[in-house]
Amino acid sequence: MTQLTIDLPISISHEEAKLLLAVKLYEVGKLSLGKAAKLAGYSKGTFIELISKMGVPVVNYPAEELDQEMAL
Repeated sequence: MTQLTIDLPISISHEEAKLLLAVKLYEVGKLSLGKAAKLAGYSKGTFIELISKMGVPVVNYPAEELDQEMAL
């Protein structure tokens, strides 16, 4: 694993920065849900609740794929 050091403004806590990084990496598909939750320091269930409140979809199906799945 690679280590990254960042100087954060006082207004952003270490925990908040980890959460925001994990959310963004999950959102763009760089981390799985489980790995993003672990990076943020939360259980999967709690991470799902948090990203839902942030407007990040837990399941990101393109509309066409979702239509196909629902038709089965």
